[in-house]
Order: sequence, then C-alpha cells, then structure tokens
Amino acid sequence: MAFETILLDVDAGIARLTLNRPDRLNSFTVQMHMDVAAALDRIEADDAVRVVVLTGAGRGFCAGQDLSDRAVAPGGDAVDLGSSVERYYAPLIRRITALPKPVIGAVNGVAAGAGANIALACDIVIAARQAKFIQSFANIGLIPDSGGTWVLPRLVGQARALGLALTGEPLSAETAESWGMIWKCVDDDALAGEVDALAARFAAGPTRGLAATKALIRQSSLQTLDRELELERDAMRELGFSHDYQEGVAAFMAKRKPHFTGR
Repeated sequence: MAFETILLDVDAGIARLTLNRPDRLNSFTVQMHMDVAAALDRIEADDAVRVVVLTGAGRGFCAGQDLSDRAVAPGGDAVDLGSSVERYYAPLIRRITALPKPVIGAVNGVAAGAGANIALACDIVIAARQAKFIQSFANIGLIPDSGGTWVLPRLVGQARALGLALTGEPLSAETAESWGMIWKCVDDDALAGEVDALAARFAAGPTRGLAATKALIRQSSLQTLDRELELERDAMRELGFSHDYQEGVAAFMAKRKPHFTGR
C-alpha cells in the first residue's frame, strides 16, 4: 500500500509508521490524516502485527498542524477548527489509545502542538535527548487539543500542565522524563536501538495480556476502585483461558523462554 505522506513497514510483527514530510517537520495536512487513518486500518486488521512504532522522518517527530494547509488571514474567511478536531485529531487520539496493541512513540526530534500530544497518546514514549515537547497553541491563541488538556495534568500535575500550556515554553526530553511525562530519554544515537529492542520484545510478547493491561490502565482514572477491581476480575478470567497464559506458566515451570503467539 503506497502513501503520499507517511511510510508504513510491517515486518516480524512490528508495524513502523513514519510521518514523512521532513521538509515541514512532519506537520499534518488533511492528506496525512487520511494516510495515517488508512495505515491504522491495515494495522488493526492484521493480527500478525503485535506492536506499532510511531515516529517521524528527518530531524523532527511532528510539528502539529501544517498552518499552510489552512488559508487563514486577518479579515479573511474563518476556519472551523472544531470541525478539524472532530473529524481528524480526536479520532486519531482515540485510535492510538484504544488500539489493542502496544504503541511506542519514538520521538526523534521536536514534537510541537498536536504533534506533542499525539506523541503523548502513545503507550510508551522514548525520546532522543535532542527532542523537545512544545505546547505551542498559546502562541496562536488556541488551547492544547489532541487530548492535551486531558493528558498533561494527569502526567505532570496541574501546575506544570498550566505552565507548559500557557507559556508554550519548550520542555527538553530529559526534563520530560524526570517529570514522568515520558517513559525514557536516551542519547540521540541510542534511540533506534532502544526502540527496536522494545518493539521486538512486544512483538514476541503476550499480545492479549498487554492489550488488556493497556485498556485497564487507560480507563482507571475514570473508575472507582470497586469498579476497577471488577474489571480486573473480568480481564483475569478471560486471560486465564488464553494460550499465552498457559504457555507462560508452562515455560516458567520448565525454566525456558516462553513462545507467545498473541492468542
């Protein structure tokens, strides 16, 4: 399947989705949204894909919306940004967070605006030391969309979330790690190896169990403790009948490496 604005490579259970407009810091256009949606359709339909790596080509991860894709000027016709969020950005965030496979965000450079929040929607974010996260919306009179107002205070607390959102100041990958906003910051030349190793681990892992873990943790803030305990019970009941659970126990007892199939 050929795409105009992204690259998609599927191999050994790993789907690598690369935003591929490096001359524009991989900023989003309508075409890129359509390409990413089509790629996710393929990924969701392919049971052989057991982990997704999302990254950007060139020196940046994603600069958010390509403003040149919207003809906006003082005194000109207004653009309904709510429609853009509803049609493109919100569905993208919902798909990443609900995908029943781990999604690794490999942040190779600047992640700004919606690009920062798309990165933060990934299940595990590994960033190169040169990377920066910028909530640049305030600089053009907007609010952090693509889940920004929801995820930021949950990751870093209200004070830091407000600081990032209201000032638009860049946050280094190293500080993002120390604040608990991302999983790990690594040296620039170590990013590819770190991501590859984790992707290979997940591709050989118990996919159903990883998907259930992802779903439960992501919805936990919306549940009471009693309800979450019930959901844990239900998940454990279902997973207890899975091939991977049986294989995991058998491998543990035999002191061998398990061979998970994702079933």
